[in-house]
Amino acid sequence: MRVFSSFDISGSGLTAQRLRMDTVANNIANVNTTRTAEGGPYKRQRVVFEPREEAQFLLPLGGELKRRGQSGGAGVHVVAVSSDPSPAKKVYDPGHPDADTQGFVNMPNITLVNEMVDMISATRAYEANIAALNSAKSMAAKALEIGKV
Repeated sequence: MRVFSSFDISGSGLTAQRLRMDTVANNIANVNTTRTAEGGPYKRQRVVFEPREEAQFLLPLGGELKRRGQSGGAGVHVVAVSSDPSPAKKVYDPGHPDADTQGFVNMPNITLVNEMVDMISATRAYEANIAALNSAKSMAAKALEIGKV
């Protein structure tokens, strides 16, 4: 039985949410990027998460947990950072260097409001993982104090 698995779980959440915040910041930084190496405007990036395999200490309990309709957690990992397939926004700006013959510019498919909601969500999840990590640390310290008495 692994005593410190909660540290691993919270650590995986912290790593994943940090990448999510970095991706959102990159999206915001490129909100007006109309030219990329691939051609066309910047495409919004999204982080795809997936649960990690069950922790080793849960394997003996796996049958009982599944029978009860529960599953043990082992954290999260990032599967991919994918491009949002939604179409680019067309903005009328005939003076822009990337404007087409009718004066429209293909702008990135980024909405600042959505990005800020994603950033707040990632920040709150990051904070929740820190709180869980601190609680686990406190419980481990209390368990060590029991042994001293």
